[in-house]
Amino acid sequence: MRRWSVPSQLALLCLLTVTATAEAGSGVAIVTNERSDTLSILSSDFEVIRTIETCARPRGIHFSADRSQFFVGCADDDMIATYDTETFELLGRITGVPAPETFDLHPDGKRLIVSNEEDAAASVYDVTTGELLAEFLTGEEPEGVQVTADGRLVFVASEAANLVHVIDLEKGDVIRDILVDTRPRRFALTPNQQELWVSAELAGMVNIIDVKTLALVDDIQFLPTGLRPEQVTPVDLVISADGQRAYVALGRANHVAVVDVPKREVVDYILVGKRAWGLALSADEKRLYVANGLSDDVTIIDTETLRPITSVAVGRVPYDILIDDR
Repeated sequence: MRRWSVPSQLALLCLLTVTATAEAGSGVAIVTNERSDTLSILSSDFEVIRTIETCARPRGIHFSADRSQFFVGCADDDMIATYDTETFELLGRITGVPAPETFDLHPDGKRLIVSNEEDAAASVYDVTTGELLAEFLTGEEPEGVQVTADGRLVFVASEAANLVHVIDLEKGDVIRDILVDTRPRRFALTPNQQELWVSAELAGMVNIIDVKTLALVDDIQFLPTGLRPEQVTPVDLVISADGQRAYVALGRANHVAVVDVPKREVVDYILVGKRAWGLALSADEKRLYVANGLSDDVTIIDTETLRPITSVAVGRVPYDILIDDR
């Protein structure tokens, strides 16, 4: 079993550049940059105030249950690093995690469910001890992970197999493999937990799965004006707390789609940077942050006007974003 290790001398993994100090919960955004091996910390007024040298190829990022800590998946170091949300101090590492890409925290706050991209598996770790609790085989290149609010089901997207795997944690087994469109990437659950939305990157759409029946029930196609279908490659997606609006990052189309959730209709497209990839909403949902993987920046959108406020240069190939507005 893997064990949690707290490093005693890890200066190379700690803060290298500090230009300002941010208060916890003040709306700072934390961005993983997978090619520069850094975290960029953005202030609430959209300035990079800290750059942190972290692990090799940081990708997925997620808060702990109380948001006092956050986890970073280190894909090329086979580990998950844990940082203090207020000080950005490196607190420890879960080691021996094969190629972690993205993950979700179980509602109990104790279990982290991780997609292991190179191992065609999803693994479950105890966040306190670092112990490997369970492992489930998936199709090739698993990425997106989503746990239901009751903590019973976990959905894992297999990019290469075009499958969404359904894991029942109570039974300890994969209970269903749902065939979806080409190259599923990320998930979003509607607030009522009735629908699971999954982006299908190479199909240029979102598939919608009924959570109760585990059946594919609908899809939404994207095509901004002037673009060819093959240029539209949706990846990340988020749904508002009231379940009325969804935002979908359209990858190489360099746009974010705005969707009316009840009607399942696209209402707008917003031009952002190159290869819009990761998304995060502020707690008040007035700001949408977009990680642009090929222009090395983050675009911040005003969700009332549906127009960009600014774009901020970060590290190389930004991947994922957290916003600390406790």
